Formats: sequence, structure tokens, C-alpha cells
Amino acid sequence: MQFKKNLSSLSASTLALAVLCIPAALLAAPFAYVPNEKSGTLSVIDTETDTVVSEIKAGDKPRGLAVSIDGKILYVSDQPNNVLVKINLEDRSISGTVDLGESPEGVSISPDGKWVAAASEISNSVNFISTATGRKMFAVKTKGKNPEHAVFSPDSKLMFVSAEEADSVDVIDVRKRKQIGSVKVGNRPRGIAFRPDGKVAYVASEIASTVYAIDVATRKVIKEIKTGNFCNGVTMAPDGKRVYISNGKDATVSAIDTADNSILATIPVGKRPWNMAITPDGKKLYVANGRSNSVTVIDTEQLTASGEVKVGEMPWGVVIH
Repeated sequence: MQFKKNLSSLSASTLALAVLCIPAALLAAPFAYVPNEKSGTLSVIDTETDTVVSEIKAGDKPRGLAVSIDGKILYVSDQPNNVLVKINLEDRSISGTVDLGESPEGVSISPDGKWVAAASEISNSVNFISTATGRKMFAVKTKGKNPEHAVFSPDSKLMFVSAEEADSVDVIDVRKRKQIGSVKVGNRPRGIAFRPDGKVAYVASEIASTVYAIDVATRKVIKEIKTGNFCNGVTMAPDGKRVYISNGKDATVSAIDTADNSILATIPVGKRPWNMAITPDGKKLYVANGRSNSVTVIDTEQLTASGEVKVGEMPWGVVIH
């Protein structure tokens, strides 16, 4: 009660000064980074204005990407050159590369900040790069052919890996550095997202046009959810209450309530929606439209598209920081 009295007694000028003392980085809206496969660039979108404010050269065919936990480095897979490109986000310059397996695609970073992982399609493996040393430390072979996404569990202990030529999701024990099992889903699993509590993971199987909710502890499918045709990308809301699915052939995004796995809405977007990302406050979802060369912005409170941003050719996905 005394704290409330003290707070209410502060003058408007004192409060204004307190706001000014907050670092600008904490007040500024985050940026959305979009890899354009055919352009060989990253489009940088200011999420406050939803306009492209910069283009970054990022190899010849950038695909998967992830931002370091401290927000200083953006990691991008460059498919034809078989490398992971490191971009310094302070000045948006390339600071180095890391050799990977052949045809790298999806990239993720462990929540504990220790590892960057990149799936390599031709090598049928997931490469693990230490963020401390910047070097590739080991690789894990997967049973699924043509792995695309490799996503860490929230506790960083497990990894789920999807492969385009498979009907299962491979499970890797990160500490043991090996595959410890798999979960049967539909043909061509692609996008993966974990609920923040780590208890349930969602996997979109493209050919089956079905999303599978998986109990992580038992590694069993607990729900099959029919979304749109050729479901692909999967993005979890920060609070875990919704999961969003892109439907490639329908040019839509489905919003799913994770409490009962019901579909709340289906939202029209651009052609061939692929991978997506959501702002830290959960209010805006950014959807890469591979055939429209654009990113659709979805208002997650209204569950409607609020705008479309033109980017480079064939955008693959989005990461926000």
C-alpha cells in the first residue's frame, strides 16, 4: 500500500524522466528479418511501421535463421555454399561463416544459448555449433531423409527434427548427442513448435495436411488436427495459448487454441505461405509468402491480416528480434 502511495505521489515530470532512463533498445519495436532465397538477401522490417528499412546480403540462397540469446548475432544458413553465415546485428555486417553439411536449411538456437543447430538435407544430419567458440562441435545423423527443421525443446535437452522424405519426427538427446527415438506422424513433416512449458509439441505434416499434437514425455500423438491444404510452418504464441499454422496451397494461416486444439480462425494471406514468426508481445504474426514475394502481417487480437510488406524474391521465413 505504501508503495502505491509513493508511486501516485510522483510528478508527471518524474515519471517522464524515469521512462527516458529506460534503455532505447527496450523501448524500440523489434525488427523482423526475412531471408529471400532467390535474391540472396535479408529484408529487415521495422515491426512498428511494417516497412522494409534495410537489405542485407546474406550469401547466395539464405534459408533458415535464428538470433543469439543476447541479440548480437543473426545466424543464417546459406544453402549452395554449405555454410552458416554470422551477421553482426549492431552494424548488420557479415562477421564470419561456419562450414556445415550439404544443403543446410532450418536453423534454431537452444533456449539456454549454448548451441546453434542447422539441419543439412543432403547430409541427413543436424549440425551443432557452439555459440561460445563459434565452431561446429558435432553432428547427429537422422533417420528421416532430407531434414528441414531442427527445433530445441524449451529446456534445451531434446530436439525434434522434421524431414521432407519421412512420416516421423526424429528425437535427439542433445547431451547424449544421438537420436533416441521417433514419433510417427503424417507424410512430409515440416514445421515444429513446442508449447512454452515443454509438455506438448506441434508438427505440421504437409502431404497429410494435418497437424499433430505430441506429448513430449511419452512421445505419443495426442491429437490430429486437420487444418488447410499442405500445412507447413508452425509458430507458437509466447504465452502458449495459441499455435499458428501456415497452409501452403490454401494461402491461409490457421489459429489453433492449444487448450482444446480447436481451430479459432483461418486467415487469408499471400501465395505459398511458408515459415512465420511472432513478436515478443504476441500481438503481430509475420508470415513469409514464398510465391507472393511478401510478408503478411496478422493482428493476432483480431485474427485478421493488417497489412502486407513487399520483400525480396521467394522469402523462406521470418525471425524477430
